[in-house]
Amino acid sequence: MHTPPMDSPDLTRIPAADPSRAYRYRDGLYAADLVTAALVHLDFFTWLAANPSGLAAICSHFKFAERPTDVMMTLFTANGFVRREGEVFQLSDSGREFLTAESAWSLAPYYRSLKDRPVTKDYLKVLSTGKPANWGGYDEDDAADWHRSMEDETFARQFTAAMDCRGVLLGPAMAKALDLSGSSRLLDIGGGSGIYACSLVANHPHLTATVFDQASVEKIATKRIVELGFADRVAVRAGDMLKEDLPAGYDLHLFSNVLHDWDLPEVRQLLAASFNALEAGGMLVIHDAFIDADKTGPLPVAEYSALLMHSTQGKCYSTGEYETLLTEAGFRGFSFQTTAADRGVMTAGKP
Repeated sequence: MHTPPMDSPDLTRIPAADPSRAYRYRDGLYAADLVTAALVHLDFFTWLAANPSGLAAICSHFKFAERPTDVMMTLFTANGFVRREGEVFQLSDSGREFLTAESAWSLAPYYRSLKDRPVTKDYLKVLSTGKPANWGGYDEDDAADWHRSMEDETFARQFTAAMDCRGVLLGPAMAKALDLSGSSRLLDIGGGSGIYACSLVANHPHLTATVFDQASVEKIATKRIVELGFADRVAVRAGDMLKEDLPAGYDLHLFSNVLHDWDLPEVRQLLAASFNALEAGGMLVIHDAFIDADKTGPLPVAEYSALLMHSTQGKCYSTGEYETLLTEAGFRGFSFQTTAADRGVMTAGKP
């Protein structure tokens, strides 16, 4: 049995208390700014009340990009502000009574004091351009978006440490939900600090793993894996998952909190690369926060998706979207289950 080094977390344990509330404050931090942008700057709900519309029509009228608009409408649907009838969005009773300009109960004046918040203003740009804003809503002229920032070793160290502390809970919860008895070699694609690879090998002693991530993360991951006590079973390999083939010889692939950082073209590319490199009969695991297939919730995930839409090129994808994308790539045999803190795992097999 593996014994974690002193002062390192035991990755075979999960906390007894429910972590959801603590996670949701951070994950849903920007949702109010997106509502404010739509309500105060765009008077979006008044327009929608008079013009029930599908996603394409909304994008056309407001000159919005599709990705952020989809995230926005999923958030509004999950909140019950709008309802979806087929492909058409209509205002709900609560949206009409509290969010339209002509209503006696309109909350627009209540929200107006928030209209100059930096993240609220960011959303106007993100909706129009489809491009992410600066990480954290910072206002520096030379600030980079998250993806370019990760090329800097100092930023990468800070960000990876933040994601690592999250993974101490999410990793073991993921590992305990999976039956990996038929797998032996894991490739953790975009694996960051290695916390998820270590969680899997801690709970599945027959596994060995390789963390595959960009060069700025390699030293960070190597050090952290040693600290966790898994240097004999988890290796690190530097590479660019979007610019080179994935390493061959693995029968288990993991994308943990990776695909949500990317738009559809990159997600398609990554899933195709995984299918090509994965051993026949192997399994792909996607560990993430998932929107329901009908895109009506869950609300905490819709709120988290708003944060991702602001600061990355991605969003939280629905289980239905993933099944379509995985099928396109060649995968079959899908399953999904929830794990912890509004996350879940989807698995797919390579025939």
